[in-house]
Amino acid sequence: MTDAAELRSRTRELLAAYPPATTEPLDFLKARFDAGLAWVHYPVGLGGLGVPRSLQAVVDAELTAAGAPDNDPRRIGIGLGMAAPTVLKYGTEAQKQRFLRPLWVGEEVWCQLFSEPGAGSDLAALGTRAVRDGDDWVVDGQKVWTSSAHLARWAILIARTDPGLPKHQGISYFICDMTDPGVEVRPLRQITGEAEFNEVFLTGVRIPDAHRLGEIGEGWKVAQTTLMNERVSIGGMRIPREGGMIGPVARAWRDRPELRSHDLHQRLLTLWVEAEVARLTGERLRQQLVAGQPGPEGSGMKLAFARLNQEISGLEVELLGQDGLLYSDWTMRRPELVDFTGRDAGYRYLRSKGNSIEGGTSEVLLNIVAERVLGLPAEPRNDKDVAWKDLAR
Repeated sequence: MTDAAELRSRTRELLAAYPPATTEPLDFLKARFDAGLAWVHYPVGLGGLGVPRSLQAVVDAELTAAGAPDNDPRRIGIGLGMAAPTVLKYGTEAQKQRFLRPLWVGEEVWCQLFSEPGAGSDLAALGTRAVRDGDDWVVDGQKVWTSSAHLARWAILIARTDPGLPKHQGISYFICDMTDPGVEVRPLRQITGEAEFNEVFLTGVRIPDAHRLGEIGEGWKVAQTTLMNERVSIGGMRIPREGGMIGPVARAWRDRPELRSHDLHQRLLTLWVEAEVARLTGERLRQQLVAGQPGPEGSGMKLAFARLNQEISGLEVELLGQDGLLYSDWTMRRPELVDFTGRDAGYRYLRSKGNSIEGGTSEVLLNIVAERVLGLPAEPRNDKDVAWKDLAR
């Protein structure tokens, strides 16, 4: 029912009614959401028009040309890339109406309470407990490596609701209010000097059953939607040619000919081609999303993202010589967003080390690609049918 021409017309009507130059950014974003131009593939009434995802580019082009504000996706990336698709797929109508609009316009920041000190690569081994108490669940436990927890109003949380079942079966999925009593956020200072990550302690936190996503005990299935979208959002980000990590290295090569050598040239060419292949593969993956939810292929993109970032940032430090050893600022701070390509070469080199850990470790993702993409035999897993409470810890 809606084609590119109609979308352009709708977008221009929005711009005429809410001129970006004279409209407060938040008011413009709310109007855009209500017009169905936020994410056009979402249903009517939830920021979309129920049309193919590929038509989003038509809207974005019109808005960019008019200088319209965006919703600062780097600041709310967890909400946009992980929470929203999970709420859309598993949420009740009331949950969708409550959470999606303030999430998209950036009024409410989200974080992800998944990993634990004893359950990172083996996430299903998590021990945070949720016990039913009337219409509420009482949650106790610890989460770690939580980006944006110091800014977040809401969190997507998985917790164990039945320790008598095997580890993948006794988990449920909740939306946790980060302002509730019993939620404590502590900074984790990283090798970069920043505390972009946090650890979160949950002590007697009460979550209403109305904030559960999916059925009781089916949290692992719900979490797969989150994790698949997370890997696409990390590894399949839309970037221009020479965007991302390869951009600063290519600029340094062009601007400082005195740094060049034949060996560095060959390595730069190889990585430039690999970065361009990854960029185009990411574009193809996003086009495949038009047909439905992301699959395990996103794990391959996330793998490539981590490896390339680490190799490219290493080459940049080597190319810059003594200048590559400099580090601008070790000040402890808790940033509002993560800029993988920001600051100086030293920051990029150190920050990229986390790329092979966050969003699924590279070792785990290799298993996913091997088993679910290539169809290779699965690794033996002797604990799959053992009750969680009986597992050795």
